[in-house]
Amino acid sequence: MRTIELTNSLTRAKEIFTPADPKRVTMYVCGPTVYNYAHIGNARPPVVFDVLFRLLRRTYGEEHVIYARNFTDIDDRIIARMSETGERLEEITNKYADIYEADMAALGVLPPTLAPRATAHVSEMIALIETLIAKGAAYQAQSGVYFSVAADANYGKLSRRDLDDMRVSARVEGEDDKRAPADFALWKAAKPGEPAWDAPFGRGRPGWHIECSAMIEKTLGRTIDIHGGGIDLLFPHHENEIAQSECAHGAPLARVWLHNGFLTMDAEKMSKSVGNVLLAHELLQRWPGEVLRLALLSAHYRAPLDWTEDLLKQADATLKGLYGAVDRLNDVSPEGDVEPSDDFLDALCDDLNTPMAMAALSTLATDANKAKSESEKATAKARLLKAGEMLGLLQRDPDIVFGRKVNASLNATLGNLQLHATATVDWPAEKIDALVSARFAARRAKNFAEADRIREELTEMGVIVMDGPEGSTWRRA
Repeated sequence: MRTIELTNSLTRAKEIFTPADPKRVTMYVCGPTVYNYAHIGNARPPVVFDVLFRLLRRTYGEEHVIYARNFTDIDDRIIARMSETGERLEEITNKYADIYEADMAALGVLPPTLAPRATAHVSEMIALIETLIAKGAAYQAQSGVYFSVAADANYGKLSRRDLDDMRVSARVEGEDDKRAPADFALWKAAKPGEPAWDAPFGRGRPGWHIECSAMIEKTLGRTIDIHGGGIDLLFPHHENEIAQSECAHGAPLARVWLHNGFLTMDAEKMSKSVGNVLLAHELLQRWPGEVLRLALLSAHYRAPLDWTEDLLKQADATLKGLYGAVDRLNDVSPEGDVEPSDDFLDALCDDLNTPMAMAALSTLATDANKAKSESEKATAKARLLKAGEMLGLLQRDPDIVFGRKVNASLNATLGNLQLHATATVDWPAEKIDALVSARFAARRAKNFAEADRIREELTEMGVIVMDGPEGSTWRRA
């Protein structure tokens, strides 16, 4: 068994990863708040931790790794969306959870073992808050229940922030009755028109931080092996998770903390407030998911990644070069029981060094191109495909990648939708299929403005969409 080393955000050191129980390796990654489409920066954590998930499963066995990635389906932003649209909470959260899962699948992300939802674990949150109140680590005010930062002597050990800075950054509108500025909400008192649950300390809804602590305890246990997420969650979210969980149970929440770096646009953080957001959903209509995935893995996960059109073009070229090696051996059956190269595995085991793993993958492609005998070809192809699988790459048919086959007789049924792809002229049929599928989803959701926008985009691509009683068909103009 190879040794895996990971950089622990808690200790700021690279450490040998040793799970508490090799037969039950646990990992939790903070998932999306489902009120809108995910931008491509939101896609970096699921792709990064998907590679770790694959590595852990290879090392300890698929049945011994339990990976939970949650959905936050009660939150201020979801409530704001309810007010804007008049939709029910479940309509909004189910819609965007489905879109998120489809987008992540298109990026080659394996489904996590568990996908808990916050609204399904409110009873566990209430129980955890009751424990904190009983231990004197939380208190009730008119606006809700708050965690008392003063009750945790180790508060700040993850972010290593100065408490004075925390006080300044912790002022939240509507929380004027809490005892200290750095105290944070565990439970928010009910307001008219907002979703609410009954609790011993008053009707209301959970705060954001308590959600993950309760879901971790319920699905994985009080102390887990790995807790991951984006660097933006390190403070206050993960800091507060640690405080409330460890004060409640007197045990570490996670043994290893991992954080991926920001994704930037022209060296500026991607965010809705800045207005430089690129949606993963829209990028997937322009680029194959594998291209986006390779781009997301092109930098070390802890480093920032600057997202540009040139990055995508380079990723596309690199991917086609790798597929060229697979294509050369298209008629060769890969040898069965073969591992990737030592260089490739060493790179992944060294704190998920995906740039070095990519370099090793390129070497394997070179070996495949140079292979002469049938035995050499079979071994080279197996190693290349096995390495690609561990990165979530090289999963498509080379004939489709290089446009020799575009599912010319495709009959994909999506509900009542029938897609009939015809011969390609310019745009690959798979991209057209994705757009037509997205338009169908928009029409089904009665989002006719989005459906019309997609139809206009298809028209600009030279594609004619024909709606009929049995669904929709398309052809090239």
